[in-house]
Amino acid sequence: MKIGFSSLALFMKPLDKIFQIAKKDGFAGIEILCEGPYWPRYLINNRKKLKIDEIADLAKSCNIEIFLHAPTIDLNPASMNKGIRDETEKQTIETLNLADILNAEAITTHPGMVHRRERRIRDLAIEYSIETLKNCQDYADDIGITLSIENMPKKFSYLANCPVEHKMIVENVGSSATIDWGHANTYKNPLDILKTHNIAYFHLNDNNGLKDQHLLLGEGTSNFNYEILKCIDMGIIELNSYEDVLKSKKFLITQLGSENK
Repeated sequence: MKIGFSSLALFMKPLDKIFQIAKKDGFAGIEILCEGPYWPRYLINNRKKLKIDEIADLAKSCNIEIFLHAPTIDLNPASMNKGIRDETEKQTIETLNLADILNAEAITTHPGMVHRRERRIRDLAIEYSIETLKNCQDYADDIGITLSIENMPKKFSYLANCPVEHKMIVENVGSSATIDWGHANTYKNPLDILKTHNIAYFHLNDNNGLKDQHLLLGEGTSNFNYEILKCIDMGIIELNSYEDVLKSKKFLITQLGSENK
């Protein structure tokens, strides 16, 4: 299993510094959270000034795989508002373009959400989400970048909030799947999500099984035994604190070694 982390833990630091830290601490991957200073349009428009190509070269020289998390704050591929859907599609495509520049392995995006607790509205939102993300998938196919849709916590307002619905959306879009193991821990049977086909990579975080808390690994009730971890090729530790990322990396290494005990 290769271990990486989300730039969320070092948010606001320059990207080159984040990759240098990853190299120093022996990480195999970084997922760039494309929000705020890492907004794809800004990075592309300031490509030379921000030395984006040099960052791609640095990652390659250090054998660090790059993943991107498309912007999701204030965006929604399932919105009832076509203007919001169109802007979400535009910014997801910009993320795919940034991934192409960085030679990234994949980009992850969310399937969207609804703001009214009505089944008919939610069903329409799923249709809109698939339509929007299918357009993005078509573009991803054209440029040879993997688009991956993340499963979400068990909450009515989130789409893909269970294994069955996540699988349905992924299959209808024709995309890959990002498995958030913390989100899966809010399901009745978390292991069901491992039956998903075409998994690109995993997000790793922990919680109490009721709420999406992004605790450091081992502090919640998520199952991180060896049998689970051996199913993961790339695990991105997704936490707010870099100190917790390092603790979680150590935890994973211990768990991965448990087969020999």
